[in-house]
Amino acid sequence: MRKVTPYRNKDEAIKTLDNGGRFYNILTKADDGVISQSELGKVSGLFSDKQKMILFLDLATSNLSDKDREEIIVALSNELRSVYDQYAIKRLLVNEVMEKGELSTNIVITGVPKRIASKSDFNGFIMVPIVAGKVTTFSMIPIVDTYDVYEITSDDSLDTFVIAHAKGGQRLPERKIKVAGVLKELKAQKDETDSKKYLEVIYYLDI
Repeated sequence: MRKVTPYRNKDEAIKTLDNGGRFYNILTKADDGVISQSELGKVSGLFSDKQKMILFLDLATSNLSDKDREEIIVALSNELRSVYDQYAIKRLLVNEVMEKGELSTNIVITGVPKRIASKSDFNGFIMVPIVAGKVTTFSMIPIVDTYDVYEITSDDSLDTFVIAHAKGGQRLPERKIKVAGVLKELKAQKDETDSKKYLEVIYYLDI
């Protein structure tokens, strides 16, 4: 999970994004007017996760005008533009996510997160892959074992929604922020067939 500082203007955005990629991207040229996946990967701190790259791009350009944002989208390579369309961002209110949010999609929510401090305060399970040699199996584990878990609220309603990010890094500030992540499945009990949802936070932005 990482804090994003949005670009102040279009020129800064294009200069930063059209960067030539990492040293081994020998076919990618800086300042050529085309923003490639390797270039976006460099500035977003990612290597191959295309879906999360689009989350970064959305937050990083969120303070620009619609016209300037569109010019940046036009500058994306054909491959990256296809990825951008595939993982289109959906902005939802806290009280809309459970009903309107689709699993595995990119979601942005604005609100105030409050950390759930202990296992006794929250009960929820997630499915995680376990790899042994060439065999991959899945197991249900408590979400609080691997994630810092929060409930986020907004000014629009008294509803809350569960968000979480991997343990071991910076925690979310408990003030009004914008969080961006991928919507995933959450079960109240290991053996339940019904499930709820939570947002795995990848990036956040101060407001």
